[in-house]
Amino acid sequence: MLAVVLSLGAAAAFAASAMFIDSVSGKIGPLQLSRWQMSLAFLMTAAISLALGGWRSLDLEMVLWLTASSASGIMLGSLTYIATIQYTGPRISALLFTTAAPFALVLGFGFRGETVTPVQAAGAGLIVAGIALAVLGPSRDEGVRVPKPLWLGIALGLLTSLGQATGSLFARPAMLAGADPVAAMAVRSGTGALFFVMLLALPAFRPATVPALQSIRQIGLSAIAGMVVGMSLLMAALARGDVGIVTTLSSTTPILILPMVWALHRRMPGPMAWAGATLAVLGTALISLTS
Repeated sequence: MLAVVLSLGAAAAFAASAMFIDSVSGKIGPLQLSRWQMSLAFLMTAAISLALGGWRSLDLEMVLWLTASSASGIMLGSLTYIATIQYTGPRISALLFTTAAPFALVLGFGFRGETVTPVQAAGAGLIVAGIALAVLGPSRDEGVRVPKPLWLGIALGLLTSLGQATGSLFARPAMLAGADPVAAMAVRSGTGALFFVMLLALPAFRPATVPALQSIRQIGLSAIAGMVVGMSLLMAALARGDVGIVTTLSSTTPILILPMVWALHRRMPGPMAWAGATLAVLGTALISLTS
């Protein structure tokens, strides 16, 4: 049951992070945003781990697992995530990213022997269906995109989901071995930050300007919510629950963001969003009853 609570807490933190990022959307490029977000997250998690002694919980094997987790879920996942949105638009890409849950279920079973009961499988299916309904609600203008092959965008979206699921799978051994969740996130975010900083060596990835102070503040708040709180909760959940179930529950961010948008922007979710939320709640209840 604790893994369920931690996973949903992570999803709520990811939703709050998205709300902070929304205010700088369009002002900062996605790679520059990732670079700042990862760097700030590393500084914060590293400082917390140093103050609380979390670094002492890690050994070399744990660090290697967490580095592999970062390479798959953050490095590969971030680049393909950006490309997917460029090729398919935010709505189709959001739908593609829901496939991280079934990928995680299959990987957990295939590589760690984690089994899912029929009730849990039904709950996971309801959650994925609910997210899909919420994403496929009435469309909003997505702006003009250069026509690109849709099949390539779909392939990149599936690769992103696979990378995220594999990232959780790689982090699981370290968390089971007793890694501190905040220290684990420091390793993952630090590895990711180093990768995005190294991309600056390529002229094509160098930003034209430095973000304004107000934008950096919003990115910092996003990093606190999504990377420090959200990802640490996700790491803690992986120490207590199966990869597939944890990934499914932590993927409910599109559902949990609905009341936040309603409260802050007074935009009431449409009927499909409500239906999706209902399915997700029912799916979560089924998983909770068997956890």
